[in-house]
Amino acid sequence: MTAVGRPRVVVPATLLAAAVTVISGSRVWLRGESAEPGLAGAAVSATGTQTVPGLVALGLVIGAATVAAATAGAVVRRLTLVVAAAASGALALVAAQAVTGADAILGRQAAGASGRTGQVAVTASVTWWPWIVLAVALLALAAVVTGLVAAGSWRGLSERYDAPAEAGVAGSRGQRVAADWDRLDRGDDPTQ
Repeated sequence: MTAVGRPRVVVPATLLAAAVTVISGSRVWLRGESAEPGLAGAAVSATGTQTVPGLVALGLVIGAATVAAATAGAVVRRLTLVVAAAASGALALVAAQAVTGADAILGRQAAGASGRTGQVAVTASVTWWPWIVLAVALLALAAVVTGLVAAGSWRGLSERYDAPAEAGVAGSRGQRVAADWDRLDRGDDPTQ
C-alpha cells in the first residue's frame, strides 16, 4: 500500500478540507456592484453559505464520513469513503459553479436584498475563498479515492479493540464450559 492511501494521510487531508469549507461559509465569496437603474453603484456581496446554500453541510459530510471510515469495519469503511468521495465531488462542482456563475449568483442575491424577485444586473468579482474551497475539495477527492483503493488494508478500531474470541467453550457432551472471561466475572482466577 502506498503512503498516500493510508488513514494517517487520508483522514487529515479530508478533515482539513472539511474545516476550510466550514470556515469559508461565513467569508465573502463574491463582491460586486449593481448596474440596475435605481440601484446603480450599490455594493453587493455574498458569503459562502449565501453563494452555495449546502456548503457547510457538504463539509460536515466529508469530515464525518472520513472519521467513520477510519473507525469502521471493511464494508462500512468502503461505503463511507464512497459517501465522502461523492460529497467531495459535489463540493468541487459547486465551488466551480460559484466561480463561473458569479454574476448570476450575485444578481439573485442583490434582487433578494432589494426586495425583488428574479435577478438584478450585477458585475461580480470572485474572492479567493471559492478557489481555496475548490482546491481543498479536489485534495479531499484525491485522498478519498486513494483511500478507497487501499481500504482493504486499513485496520479499523472495531477490529483492534474487540475482545478475543473464545475457541473451546463447549464441553465433551455439549455442556457449556465456563470461558476464562466468565470465570473472571465470578471472581475465579483462571490461571490457577
